[in-house]
Amino acid sequence: MARAQGARAQMALAFESTYGTPPVNGFTKMPFASTTLGAEQPLQTSELLGYGRDPQAPIKDAVTADGDVVIPIDAEAFGFWLKGAFGTPTTTGAGPYTHEFRSGNWALPSFSVETGMPEVPRYAMYSGCMVDSLNWQMARSGLLTATASIVAQGETIATNTAAGTPANIALKRFGHFNGAITRNGANIGNVVSADLTYANNLDRIETIRADGKIDGADPSIAALTGNVVVRFADQTLVTQAINGEACEFEFSYTLPTDETLSVTAHAVYLPRPRIEISGPQGVQATFDWQAASDPVVGRMCTVTLTNDREDY
Repeated sequence: MARAQGARAQMALAFESTYGTPPVNGFTKMPFASTTLGAEQPLQTSELLGYGRDPQAPIKDAVTADGDVVIPIDAEAFGFWLKGAFGTPTTTGAGPYTHEFRSGNWALPSFSVETGMPEVPRYAMYSGCMVDSLNWQMARSGLLTATASIVAQGETIATNTAAGTPANIALKRFGHFNGAITRNGANIGNVVSADLTYANNLDRIETIRADGKIDGADPSIAALTGNVVVRFADQTLVTQAINGEACEFEFSYTLPTDETLSVTAHAVYLPRPRIEISGPQGVQATFDWQAASDPVVGRMCTVTLTNDREDY
């Protein structure tokens, strides 16, 4: 008997023209490291009395379909997740192409994701998927991955794939070595690590339905937050925090083959941190920053991805 193994798992994604309806074609194979995407339906314990000490049969509750997908940050496939988080980009160029994703879109696209374990066989199609948040960390070394938190409408299980033969993507991963962080266009020195999270803060539309699924998920006030850990060497960031001023942060990656990814937070505000001397080693300070809409640019952040893909 064949047993499921993660090494043989596969994932395919396609954007929907109608919310909750998986497309019949147009799927693309997605690289991923792990996923908790799934559907669950809890049971409500019977409260009835008069039948002795043994309870009556439980009742099924509503269906919840959601989870996280850990994905590599690469030059092409990552654009699909950016489209889910920010909406359709503005694309310019004639190869290489520059895709500009902007925060603040009220209409976010939905998509279907199929995860497959062909040896069982088990193929789970998650329809009505939307990106609730996108998070990753910048460090000196290690594998560079992001976590996409997904809210889905439902799950359909089959023994055969409904994604057909998904299109392949040539994987070109960014690494921590390719990363840089700037403040107002100048490099920030002594950065130990950084974290950033973009959240759509989706509001699930939980109406009464016979199938127990949600009717959709509406984006509410977005948020771009994170932290920067620096070796304490000067007062620049502390002074900004004390004065309550805004600055521009840019988190970027560049490959030797000229593919680039940059996240620009146009108006970043810093809290005043506690500067602790915990021992003889270097002193570090952590700034838990928040981004806001910039009155000049007219939005909170811009994500720019440059690659050889013509459109998303």
